[in-house]
Amino acid sequence: MSTLKGQGPTDDVAGPSEPVPGADDEQDETCEEAETAAFLDFESLEPVPEAPPEVRELAAACVRFVTSKYGVPIDFEPETLSLVDQYVAELRAEITVRPEALELLQASVGSYLGEVMRLHFGGTWFCLGEHTGWRVNFRHVYLTTNPIGMVREALLREPQEGWHAHLQTDPQDRVFLSDRLAALPEVSEDEYYAPTTRYDVVSIAHDALRGRMEATGRAHVAFEDRDYKG
Repeated sequence: MSTLKGQGPTDDVAGPSEPVPGADDEQDETCEEAETAAFLDFESLEPVPEAPPEVRELAAACVRFVTSKYGVPIDFEPETLSLVDQYVAELRAEITVRPEALELLQASVGSYLGEVMRLHFGGTWFCLGEHTGWRVNFRHVYLTTNPIGMVREALLREPQEGWHAHLQTDPQDRVFLSDRLAALPEVSEDEYYAPTTRYDVVSIAHDALRGRMEATGRAHVAFEDRDYKG
C-alpha cells in the first residue's frame, strides 16, 4: 500500500483511490480520421496500431456525445480532455436521475480517455470480458491501468473497488514511482477525479519510468501484450 501526497492510499502506485475531503456521420468521420491520422509511436516512429473495434465504437460514441453537447469536435488530443472534464462533471446529475446510463457513459468516456493515453504514449488495449478487466498496457514502460475505472470514479466521485483505476507497474519500480508521485501537490476533489488529472498522472509516471529505464540501461526494452499476462 502506497500513499500519494494529498491523494490518499492507493492499491498500487499511481491511481489514487481516495481524494482529499473537502450523434452523426460527420462526427464519426472526424473520430476515425483523428485516430488514424498522425499518431506515431514516440520511440519507433511507427504508426500506433488501431484500437480493437469495441474500443473504437465506444470512443466514437464519446466523440459524438461531447461534440453534440458543446458543438466542439474532440480529436484525441490531450488538450480536449478539459472539455471531457466538463462533460463528466455535468453527467453526474444525469446519472443521479438515470443510474442505468452509468455503464454506457463510463465505457464511452473511459475508452476515449484510454485512447488519448494510448495514442500519445504507445500501447495496446486488453479488452476481453467485463469492463472491470479492461486495460491499457503501455509499450515503452511497464505500466497498465483501466481508464474506464478512472472515469467511473470521476462520475461517482468515490473509489471503485475492483475497477483498477490505479496504475500498476513492475515491482522493482513501485517504490521509485510511489516516491515520485508522492511529490505531487495536493488537489481538490474535483481535480483529483478529473480525466485531465488522470492523464497528467499517467504522463508523469510514464516519463519517470522511461527516465529510469534509460538511466539503468533499459532504454531498448519494449513491452508486449504477453509481458502483462499472468
